Amino acid sequence: MNPSNVGSFSGNRPRMFKVLCPIEKKDGGGTHWMRVGTAFPNKDQSINLYLDAIPVGHNKLQLREMDDEDFNRGKRRDGGGPTPPRAGNDDLPF
Repeated sequence: MNPSNVGSFSGNRPRMFKVLCPIEKKDGGGTHWMRVGTAFPNKDQSINLYLDAIPVGHNKLQLREMDDEDFNRGKRRDGGGPTPPRAGNDDLPF
């Protein structure tokens, strides 16, 4: 993640991130990446995390920028997608 463009726009939407937690599969067959929240950059290049779950017993989280596939997967029946927070507001985005 390049800190110089944390708050910039990607295409026609503000940058948004998904918060992931790696969980090792019990059979040793690799890693499952569980999405535990969303993150939004601020104007001062800090990032707010909004966790939907707290992974007990796991101490690693990863931020990945949301791509078009993430936005398409998250579309509601009314055609909307994830809603970014209002600019300059540190309140919850809903």
